Amino acid sequence: MKPLNTQEVIDFVETHIADFHQRRLEGLSKINLHTMIKKKNPYLFKAKNLERAQDIVKGFLDAHLSSQEEGMFGTFLENLAIFVCSKTLGGRKSAAEGIDLEFEKQNIFYLVSIKSGPNWGNSSQVAKMRDNFKTAMQRQRANSHGQVVQSVNGCCYGKTTEKNYDQGFYWKLCGQSFWKLVSGDEELYWKIVEPLGHKAKEKNKSFYQEYDRLLNMLTKRFLDAFCESDGSINWKKIVEFNARTDTALVLDRVIK
Repeated sequence: MKPLNTQEVIDFVETHIADFHQRRLEGLSKINLHTMIKKKNPYLFKAKNLERAQDIVKGFLDAHLSSQEEGMFGTFLENLAIFVCSKTLGGRKSAAEGIDLEFEKQNIFYLVSIKSGPNWGNSSQVAKMRDNFKTAMQRQRANSHGQVVQSVNGCCYGKTTEKNYDQGFYWKLCGQSFWKLVSGDEELYWKIVEPLGHKAKEKNKSFYQEYDRLLNMLTKRFLDAFCESDGSINWKKIVEFNARTDTALVLDRVIK
């Protein structure tokens, strides 16, 4: 394993975190009120007793952005892990289905599926990952004539514990343990924090200027579409837009 050049990691983070901020900003321009309402849970917002148009729209908007940003930042962290591993162990993006990273360390061939955090999927998604591991492990063993192959579910944050570490034929390594595996540096998990804030204040200022403008525009559209002339919110109309089956024939078939 080659020693990690921390400055290279800092340079990578500062360069590519700008891409995250740019994609985050561009994502605002693609948000549509009606599409957003269709994808979120209107019952939850009613249960929270939100009765001001801006509060409801902000709730929908923040939930949408949170989901979107989690995905974008997860991609950034995955690329960072692959970059780090390429410098220390010659790691590379894997061509195998569902495998993000592969590398060799101390005569063991590692297959890694990278996730943001430990609680990343439901049971069917975990089962799919396990199937991908099995297929990739079989192929690698056949190609390498019996080389030891280890699968790893690598999570960029969270803790590795005795309970989640051994998952049978694969390991689950989180946070510090994962970053140490790909870098050899026990402290890398916190060293990447500082460069993540590179120009964050400046970028966030631009983001929230656009956010406030969008919130005002979406609130106006919400008032026009889902509020009565006296300003009260028509919750029936919101729920119907989100959940009503428009075709009676389809509904009849479902019921039968």
